[in-house]
Amino acid sequence: MADTNMTDSNTDETTQSPIDPQQLARNMVRLFEEGGKVISGIAERANGGGGPYSALNEVGEAAKILGSVARKWVADPARLADAQGELMQDYAELWSRSMRRFMGEDVAPLIEPAPGDNRFQDESWSQSRYFDFWKQAYLLTSAWAEDMLERTEGLDDKTRQKAEFYVRLIASALSPSNFALTNPEVVRETLATNGENLLNGLSHLAEDIQNSGDLLRIRQTDLEAFEVGKNLAITPGKVVFQNDIVQLIQYSPSTKQVFERPLMIVPPWINKFYILDLVPKKSFIKWAVAEGFTVFVISWVNPDARLSEKTFEDYMDEGISAATDAVIEATGASRVNALGYCVGGTLLATELAQMAAEGDKRIASATFLAAQVDFSKAGDLLVFIDDAQLTALEEMMAEVGYLDGSRMSAVFNMMRAQDLIWPYVVNNYLLGKKPFPFDLLFWNSDSTRMPAANHAFYLREFYHENRLAKGELKIGGKTLDLSKVKIPIYELATRDDHIAPADSVFLGATMFGGPVRFVLAGSGHIAGVVNPPQNKKYQYWTGKKPKTTLEDWLDKAAEHPGSWWTDWSAWLAKRSGKKVPARTPGKGALPAIEDAPGSYVRERTG
Repeated sequence: MADTNMTDSNTDETTQSPIDPQQLARNMVRLFEEGGKVISGIAERANGGGGPYSALNEVGEAAKILGSVARKWVADPARLADAQGELMQDYAELWSRSMRRFMGEDVAPLIEPAPGDNRFQDESWSQSRYFDFWKQAYLLTSAWAEDMLERTEGLDDKTRQKAEFYVRLIASALSPSNFALTNPEVVRETLATNGENLLNGLSHLAEDIQNSGDLLRIRQTDLEAFEVGKNLAITPGKVVFQNDIVQLIQYSPSTKQVFERPLMIVPPWINKFYILDLVPKKSFIKWAVAEGFTVFVISWVNPDARLSEKTFEDYMDEGISAATDAVIEATGASRVNALGYCVGGTLLATELAQMAAEGDKRIASATFLAAQVDFSKAGDLLVFIDDAQLTALEEMMAEVGYLDGSRMSAVFNMMRAQDLIWPYVVNNYLLGKKPFPFDLLFWNSDSTRMPAANHAFYLREFYHENRLAKGELKIGGKTLDLSKVKIPIYELATRDDHIAPADSVFLGATMFGGPVRFVLAGSGHIAGVVNPPQNKKYQYWTGKKPKTTLEDWLDKAAEHPGSWWTDWSAWLAKRSGKKVPARTPGKGALPAIEDAPGSYVRERTG
């Protein structure tokens, strides 16, 4: 018997809420009417939605790159015909199995989703013959496209990397889970609500367009559920120093005694520091304070056009160097332990190389969390960085003096579109639901601008030219050499990192001249770092000083359950001196300016 019910085993929801044909029809008419207005609004904003890292720009880049791949196959018609024949055979086999299943036969699927693919968790993707067909057809096509690319000959490494990225990006966009008529959950919701979900989704889209800058920003969380200083970034402390670029926060102790040598944290300037101070149970800063460290953190300004000429060197001098002096003055300590996260780690490593060249010993040890100094294996971010893209980006920044945070947010979201774009399109616009409150995604949406001079230098000199790793980077008239950095290093990579790939972090760890403790944590760029011990999640590996490759190192490494935080705390304690009476922020040489988390971090973009 033919499968007339597309939702098969999920009919309860629709029987509990009978379809009202008239209401459904009225809602569909309203949907088209309101949809026309939204489309008009999008068209009116189209001129502001292009430029580097926009959807329009990436469509053009994808067409150019995949066009070069297609030409390789067109040049060999016989191979192309064979490859197309393979896909047609798979389609024919899928159709045959689907027909047998429609006739009531129990048939094994031709292809299954990869483990961890959350798009097809709904039971109807397997139980409904209709949705199962769309799922398998999509999976076959995606696998075929990836195989075609792998078999393409004559591509240089950079073109192949770009092509692989764009194939994944396009494949994630074309998933049947992203379309109303081929997503069983959306079909059920539409029938159960007589189309109210689609009207609500259209309203959500209109709101997102209204609240976006140049680029559409899809809400990933309930933005009303959090407020910095109220339920995020609430570890007690005081701002004890500030200039045009930074506020320096000193946190209040939670132990009677603390280690003599203070800890200064350098977060990335392309995000806000409170990724390390989310809700209390996830706060790395709160935990480090409880471990007996006197903790300071740099809070970068959210710059506007007035700071357009602030350079990478300014961020070193007025950021790390000035903050180091302030920490020493506030505590009376002779030296500081420093920690750099992501691009904050890149900045810190550059500062250390300059300090080594000048014989400056103010920093006694350094911790790097998911930070790169060699960008030759920097992963998918290299897709967005070539001469043409950098020139276009520099021209855009020159007009306004900075790069809007939405541009970099778009890049990071495209790198994980299957997780960071399409689930929210489905939830917000097709199911018509509001996103759930999630502290991490609130932080992710709280982007910062980047000064034109600093960001242009960073992208060209580090990502594009890789000058620091090559020993060619000049700062303050000095050519910097990482091998002259002899202080103890704690280097953390995360195994599934898509922003600072573990291979890249490992390669950078081999370049320092002193003792290096390399640690590999489970999970990715955020979850692998923000992993409190009480959560008992993931794992980490420790081993000897990195020398050859990550694979060789991992073969001999020891695996440990739980969080790397405890391993790091033990390592840092040995390099932090004796215990002294706890220090109260604002009671030392530097008076308090305002309460933590300060005013710089509260300024939102757009």
